[in-house]
Amino acid sequence: GCLVRGLVAVMLGVTLILFAALAVATVGYVYIARQLPPAEELWGRQTEWVSSRIYDRDGTLLWELVDPHGGRRTRVTLDQVSPYLIDATVATEDETFWEHRGFSPLAIVRAVYQNLQAGEAVSGASTITQQVARNLLLSPEERAQETASRKIKEVILAIEIERRYTKEQILEIYLNENNYGNLAYGIEAAAQTYFQKSARDLNLAEAALLAGLPQSPATHDPFVNPDGALARQKDVLRLMVEATQAGHLHPGITQAQADAAAAEMAERIRDLSPPRSDIPAPHFVSYVRQQVEELFGPDMLYRGAGLRIYTTLDLDLQRIAEEEVRAGVERLADRHVTNGALVAMDPHTGEVLAMVGSVDFNDETIDGQVNVALRCRQPGSSIKPLTYLATFERGWTPATLIWDVRTEYPNPPHEPYVPVNYDHEYHGNTLLRAALANSYNVPAVKALDFVGIEGLLNMADRLGVVSLRHPEQYCPEYPFDEPPVYGLSLTLGGGETKLLEMVGAYAVFANGGVRLPPTAIRYIESADGDLVADYRDQPGGRVVSAQHAYLITHILSDYQARCPAFGCPNTLQLDDRPAAAKTGTTTDYKDAWTVGYTPDLVVGVWVGNSDNTPMQNVPGSRGAGPIWKGFMSRALAELGIPPRDFARPEGIVEMEICADSGTLPSPYCPFRRMELFAEGQPPLDASHDLWQAIPIDRLSGLRANELCPDNVEERIFFVVPPEEQAAREWAIAHGYEQPPEDYCTAGTRPLVRITAPLAGEAVPQGPVSVRGDVQLPNFEHYEVTFGEGSDPAAWGWVSGPHLAPVSDGELTVWDTTHLSPGLYTLRVVAFTTEGANVEARVVVQVVAETPGSPTATREPIYNVPPAPFLPTATP
Repeated sequence: GCLVRGLVAVMLGVTLILFAALAVATVGYVYIARQLPPAEELWGRQTEWVSSRIYDRDGTLLWELVDPHGGRRTRVTLDQVSPYLIDATVATEDETFWEHRGFSPLAIVRAVYQNLQAGEAVSGASTITQQVARNLLLSPEERAQETASRKIKEVILAIEIERRYTKEQILEIYLNENNYGNLAYGIEAAAQTYFQKSARDLNLAEAALLAGLPQSPATHDPFVNPDGALARQKDVLRLMVEATQAGHLHPGITQAQADAAAAEMAERIRDLSPPRSDIPAPHFVSYVRQQVEELFGPDMLYRGAGLRIYTTLDLDLQRIAEEEVRAGVERLADRHVTNGALVAMDPHTGEVLAMVGSVDFNDETIDGQVNVALRCRQPGSSIKPLTYLATFERGWTPATLIWDVRTEYPNPPHEPYVPVNYDHEYHGNTLLRAALANSYNVPAVKALDFVGIEGLLNMADRLGVVSLRHPEQYCPEYPFDEPPVYGLSLTLGGGETKLLEMVGAYAVFANGGVRLPPTAIRYIESADGDLVADYRDQPGGRVVSAQHAYLITHILSDYQARCPAFGCPNTLQLDDRPAAAKTGTTTDYKDAWTVGYTPDLVVGVWVGNSDNTPMQNVPGSRGAGPIWKGFMSRALAELGIPPRDFARPEGIVEMEICADSGTLPSPYCPFRRMELFAEGQPPLDASHDLWQAIPIDRLSGLRANELCPDNVEERIFFVVPPEEQAAREWAIAHGYEQPPEDYCTAGTRPLVRITAPLAGEAVPQGPVSVRGDVQLPNFEHYEVTFGEGSDPAAWGWVSGPHLAPVSDGELTVWDTTHLSPGLYTLRVVAFTTEGANVEARVVVQVVAETPGSPTATREPIYNVPPAPFLPTATP
């Protein structure tokens, strides 16, 4: 009984709680629903907003995002709108629009799951009806909130709107209220702005493009970002096909229709005629709009309570940038250069001080509204410092020796990859400093081969060059859905990246290894002066060591090091201050870059053509270089920044090296200089010096050892390791004799001797046969001479040169007929092709013979010790 009474009490309590909750919900629902205006007023209700404004860093107004008349707007009824546009809008924004009653429970559940997965609000699950409720019935402050209470209120308002209005009326309001970008409010204004036609006449391709704009009109602006707009159009077409297959659109479209519409817009989008703009720094303003949209959404920007957006732009530097880019492109007009871009940044704050996206924003012939500073282009050799920075982290130094010689890399099933230098020459033994300063390609490829492609991509990610690894995410113009598979040419600019990203990467060098992401916004206020966002004094993060960053800077600012390739002086050299810079040129001259910096300013310049046609022999040094130098000089003067050197961090040591080897110098190194190293990463020791003293057996010309200790000389060689065959060939071709690889053996010992006459023998006046041996390696010839006494002061000629060696045979015939009797020394001297010689001597006595006297004895008449062979050097 007690248990039953308890259960009844619990059930009664739960019922009372549920009843109370229902009552509260009903009261709340009724309260919110009563806020709706009468049905006859909703149509006439105009969206009210306070304009958002964009200012430069000093508070000068750049642009008001809505003009005093609220933009272009022409209201149309739903039957005056293309059915394609209606279907595209429904499929994109709310595919079950025709079926739900104001909100979609399934969409809400899906959005909650997506937000939990992401850890932030990434999906709002708002139906078209909810969007109408939010935009027309909530205040700007409420629209900006991301709260559950605002969402509940929005849902209730949507339900009530569905009770009071037809689906057609709701959709008609929605299409007339949307912001389609470029001051086009409502679908009729959008159709006129982008296609110069009425909304009723839009075809499938046009409708799909426009339906994709309201979510982010600045990001998908077809005038500024045609590739992004095309990608968005493809998404809309895909959603239309899926909605058709799910039965939400009638009759909907087929995949074939979608493909044809995508192809049509890809052909037409470059010909769209943008409205003329007289906005100061138009590309920069557009970039700021995109950033604010990404941060806060378009509603906050266009329908908010009047944002005051204070940017990083310096209008004086912007003017200088526009003038220098325009003048530089005009100078190159005869070389088919039509466009240029420039980005200037403060490396210590990440603030973008100037941005020129094209030489003329309003020039349709060059797609002037496209911001090339945000486009992915091949950076050429300007990417090389990132590769060498990665080698520093793996033990290389500015003195690391890299053989700049012909090198093949297997590339199956294709021919081997053989990198070539810009000057089509090989430079042999090249230290890393010279390789980077002169932008030699072969050493850069060897550096990438050392760190690996992943090593370079990892370094690029850390420095903010994220589009290199994932162009499918960051490059709207990239035509594939998967990231590329790179080869070793990546270090020569074989990938694509953005000028803004490269300037940000070089800013890390200028800032001692600390990265601050590029930013165009300093802070944002509401119309009432409340701080909405603040990016001033944003903290930086160390991404590379200060020592390694400084070594890159020291190389890029070494004017003398780059003289062999660029000449001295050159366009990378500022007249009155230290500056570090690197050029980049694609092999087909489609892109020419220069990116460089002082301690206080980082600037990147690109020149080329928007249609990707090649320039006529315009490298980065002659194309972008003069623009970079002109802007740098004027901008630093305008900022009033005095010349100063790059600050050397702790942990940098200076050591003497052999200039040819990059090692500590051996005693034989003829050329020495000082080099910088990160502490703990010294040069190789002197045993690795290319200049070495090698003991050589002078007789055989081979390396000496214990088998040939007598005729040895120490010779200085420029020694290339045998495994570096291409390097050895280069060295020999350039006059660097290489030491022999073999050592002397027993078979290489010389044999030069006189076997007849014997030492001390008496020989008669007249012809005397001289016999013996002349055998030695590298034989060239031998000669026979004689002299008076046992230690002659002078020598007389017997015969020679004899060009054939002799083995136990007659060497010559010595005619002693006219010699006076007495002691004589007979000498045989044999010569090698290396210039060494070996001699043998015997001392004999010439005796007079009288007619009829017996033949002189062949036995020695006194004791004369035999003379061994005496190897000597030829002077």
